[in-house]
Amino acid sequence: MGAAGARPFVIDPAGRDIHGEAERIRALGPAARVELPGGVLAWAVSDQALLRRLLTDPRVSKDAYLHWPAWIKGEISPEWPLFAWVAVRNMLTAYGPDHRRLRGLVSSAFTVRRTAALRPRIEAITEELLGELAGQPPDTVTDLRERYAYPLPIKVICELFGIADEDTREEVRHCADSFFQIGRPDAPDTAEILGRLQAVLREVVAGKREHPGDDLSSALIAARDEENAPLEEHELVDTLILFLSAGHETTVNLLDNAIYAMLTHPGQLALVRSGSVSWDEVIEETLRSQGPIANLPLRFTVEDIDLGDGLVLPAGEPILNCYGAAGRDPLVHGQDAATFDVTRAAKEHLAFGYGVHRCLGAPLATLEAAIALPALFGRFPGMTLAARPGDLLPLESFISNGHRALPVLLSV
Repeated sequence: MGAAGARPFVIDPAGRDIHGEAERIRALGPAARVELPGGVLAWAVSDQALLRRLLTDPRVSKDAYLHWPAWIKGEISPEWPLFAWVAVRNMLTAYGPDHRRLRGLVSSAFTVRRTAALRPRIEAITEELLGELAGQPPDTVTDLRERYAYPLPIKVICELFGIADEDTREEVRHCADSFFQIGRPDAPDTAEILGRLQAVLREVVAGKREHPGDDLSSALIAARDEENAPLEEHELVDTLILFLSAGHETTVNLLDNAIYAMLTHPGQLALVRSGSVSWDEVIEETLRSQGPIANLPLRFTVEDIDLGDGLVLPAGEPILNCYGAAGRDPLVHGQDAATFDVTRAAKEHLAFGYGVHRCLGAPLATLEAAIALPALFGRFPGMTLAARPGDLLPLESFISNGHRALPVLLSV
C-alpha cells in the first residue's frame, strides 16, 4: 500500500502507457504517492470505491486558492504544465457553498431542454461530415479522429456557445487542444493559452451582452436564481472554458475509442448490428474500459483523511483522480476488467465524475455518441482499420485517453 514515506511513482506526462501505469499505481494501493509533471507530488486514487467516496467527501476540495498551501504561497509558477487546470475559477475548481452557487446558476442555463434541442443540429452536422467522407476517392485512408470524431463536438459546442465566426471557432479549437498536450516536447504554455482563450471568450460574452441569442453564453449571462446574483465576468468566461475543455475532449475520445473498439471486436459489432446489443451499451462499455479522461487534476485535502490500514492523506495535498483506472477496477469488474465486452452486465464507471461533481455535460456527450456512432457504421458497413492495432499511437498526454490518429478504409 502507498505510504507518505515511500518513493513516489513518476507519471509519464506523455501517457505512452496509460493503462499499464494505472495497473502499477493500483498495485501500490487504493491511494498512491505519485510525481506529476514539474515534480509536483500528489496522491493518485485508482480504487473505484475510494474515489467515489472522496468525490463526495467535504474534506476534499477543488479550490487551490483555499486549500493548496504550495499554490497559496506562490510556489507553483505559471510555467507548470498543469497551471491552467488549477488557475481557472469555475465549478471544476470551486468548493462547498461556492460550488453549489456556481452549479445552481449553470444548471439553470444548461438545461435538459437545451441539450435535447441540439439533437437536430447534431444530426445535421453528422450528415455533413459523413457526406464529406463519402466524397473521398475509393481506397483513401482516412483519419477518423481528425475528420469525424474531432469536428463533430467542436462544431456542436461552438453552436452551443453561439459562436458563428470561423476564425473564432478555429482559435477556440486550438486553445482547447493545448490544455491536453502536456506530454509533447514542444508542449504549449498552458498559462499563456489560458489567457488567450479567456480573451477570446470575453469578446464572445461582450457580443452576447449586446446581442443575446438562444445559446448557452446568453443564458449564462442571464442566469440567476432566488438566492444568487448572476455569474461574475471571470466566472462566466471560465465556465465556458470548462464546457469547452471537458465537453469537447471527452466526446472526441469517446467517439475515437468506441470506433476503435468496434473495428477491433467484429463479433461484438455483429451483436450491435443484429440488435442484440444497443449502441448505448457500446457507449457505456467504452466509457468504462477506455475512460476518455484517464487522470483528472486536481483536488486537495482540507484536513488529514485517515483511509485505514495506516494510510493517511495529509491536509493540503493534491489528489489525482484516476478515472481510467477506476473503470478497470478488478474489485468491481473482476479479473477481466481490462477486457472490452459490450455484453458485460455491470458497466459502472466514473468517466463523468460522481454525485454533485458529476459532469453537467454528460448527457450531451452521450447524445452526440448515440447519434454519430450508428450513423457512421450505417453509412460505411465495410469500414476497416487501416493499421495494425499495436501501431496506433496514444495521445501525448497522461490526462486525455485516445489515439493521435485513427486511420481507416471506408467502404459501403
